[in-house]
Amino acid sequence: MASQEISTHYIELCPNPIRFEPVGKANSVFFDDANKQVFAVRSGGAMGVVVKGPDDKNVIQARLEDRGDVMSIKFSPDKKILAVQRSSKSVEFINFLEDMTTDQFEYSQSCKGKSTQIIGFIWTGSTEIIFITDHGLEQYQIFPDKRTLKCLKTVSHQVNWFVCMPENGILLLSSGTLGNTLYPIQVRPGVLNRLPKFEVDLPSVPKPAKLSLLERDVTLASIYNQLYIVVLRHQPRASVGAEIVLYQLQKESPARKTDVLKLDMSGRFAINIIDNLVMVHHQASKTSVIFDIQQGSETDGFLKYHYPVLSPLPIKPFKLLLPTINVQAGTEKMEYLCDLYSANWIVFQPNIVIDAKLGCLWYIKITLQPLVAMIYDKAVLISFLLNRRDSKMVILSVCQQMLVPGHQASLHTIAQVYDMLNTVYKSYRDTETQAMNGEVPQSVFNGLKKKVIIDQSDMYTHVFSVYEECKDIKYKFMVAVLIEYIRSLNQFNISVQHYLYELIINILVHNNCFYQLHQFLQYHVLSDSKPLACLMLSLESVYQPAHQLALDMLKRLQTANEEIIEVLLSKQQLLPALRFIRSVGIVDTVSSRKFLEAGLNTSDDMLFYTVFKFFEARNLRLRSNPRFQQGEHCEHYVKHFESVFGIEALAAVPVS
Repeated sequence: MASQEISTHYIELCPNPIRFEPVGKANSVFFDDANKQVFAVRSGGAMGVVVKGPDDKNVIQARLEDRGDVMSIKFSPDKKILAVQRSSKSVEFINFLEDMTTDQFEYSQSCKGKSTQIIGFIWTGSTEIIFITDHGLEQYQIFPDKRTLKCLKTVSHQVNWFVCMPENGILLLSSGTLGNTLYPIQVRPGVLNRLPKFEVDLPSVPKPAKLSLLERDVTLASIYNQLYIVVLRHQPRASVGAEIVLYQLQKESPARKTDVLKLDMSGRFAINIIDNLVMVHHQASKTSVIFDIQQGSETDGFLKYHYPVLSPLPIKPFKLLLPTINVQAGTEKMEYLCDLYSANWIVFQPNIVIDAKLGCLWYIKITLQPLVAMIYDKAVLISFLLNRRDSKMVILSVCQQMLVPGHQASLHTIAQVYDMLNTVYKSYRDTETQAMNGEVPQSVFNGLKKKVIIDQSDMYTHVFSVYEECKDIKYKFMVAVLIEYIRSLNQFNISVQHYLYELIINILVHNNCFYQLHQFLQYHVLSDSKPLACLMLSLESVYQPAHQLALDMLKRLQTANEEIIEVLLSKQQLLPALRFIRSVGIVDTVSSRKFLEAGLNTSDDMLFYTVFKFFEARNLRLRSNPRFQQGEHCEHYVKHFESVFGIEALAAVPVS
């Protein structure tokens, strides 16, 4: 049963919702989207205010004077001042002490103008607040010690409604009779920076003209590090599905219409932005869909048209434990299956759902593992997963699954996937180098760190390890896949790690494919390296030409003279070793002792004689004396020479 649920649901509510007193006759519920706090206000605050937030270790509780029904309530960013709006003319303020108790003295600020009405307010700093009125904006500095406010700036605009994005400091005002003239404003402490206004296209214009673009249909969102205004557009005819239009905010020019998300449904919708995905909930069908604007799309040359990544599916059912009264057992808890997509649901950005009547605040999350079985095209799946947080192990499991019989992908698809992985990896490495050299800001590199990076060690450990676990994979397919991965690495100028070459060689040797191995080395399919040459040397007992292949490889490297000498001496090939050091011009620097010891170990007196005389000649040329210096530690070999050939065989020391 559990596996069936996992396979059919990829959207879930967090297991431990924030619980609060449900809305009722005496209790009102508010949500502060800046601090992500939920307020339960009983009897206008006179019976208590309970504040709960995701990061708060302690629940904040306070009592307020009953001055009427609360319309809006929010803490300052440092939670030292509480702002409460009870009328359309003023906002009241209460200072909080360090122990989160109030100082019992309230003070207030009225808006300017007799006919002006406050629509709402937002905090822009610990002691700075903006009133949004139907006549524009009023920015105030708060002096909590004096319990007074000072007006810093005003902006005149006719305003219907507003939406804001606190984390990015963007405020959006709706103006005009139709409400479709939007004014983006950048808000920071002490700053109100107006961005160019723009108009939202309406599907139809009512006659007589009336407010047509509503606050509930507009959302501010950050998607792939770009700020967008997300507009839900209902079509006049129900037979035509609604759509979501994205307007990308610009600094110097009006917001640009860039993308259209086709819903093919009509009715009541709610939108969340989760992990750079636009998630749309449809109340009538009790289903949700997700859009990824970086996935494939259609275009008319001006706009990109997107369709859902998957068919509509419901959120995973959620059971809540609620207290119940049992006459015999007393108070106990009972499982309650929550009504998903309830009319009581209110959605906040980026990933919050509140059911005020149930008294629950959830965070919505996407679980990636079920998507593996839902998105059949593995190239599309990997492209999607690479843009998701915490997807690394899912991607690696998909890459491994693509190699297993019964789930095997084509080499073409595998090549596509490997190119995607290495595109991201290459970009990461290049940006890392640029950041170290000061060519790009460190913040750019830090942003790239959040992306999923899969390197060769990840592939070797988690993907190609399947060759050991699954014996049904044909070795030719194994080799072809590894060669495809190496091709991709080379295409992106990424140095191939020797353990990948070793894996190919071991597979070929295990299956007695020596001719293919020879071809791979001869035509440099496997790049030259010292570890690879050493591996080839170890294979001489099963494939005799491996020795010469290894030597040729070491010579091509031109940085492995010591290794070549060691190989030749270990094979007692002293004359080839002498010819080699002469050919590469290192006669003057090599250790004579190493060669003499190898000559002695051959038990071939004439070979030892030849080596000894070679180095005597070197000594004579370098120092005008054939004798070996004390630091060379060759006394043992000199005595052996004398015992075999006689002292007179030693070269005479020239008379100065």
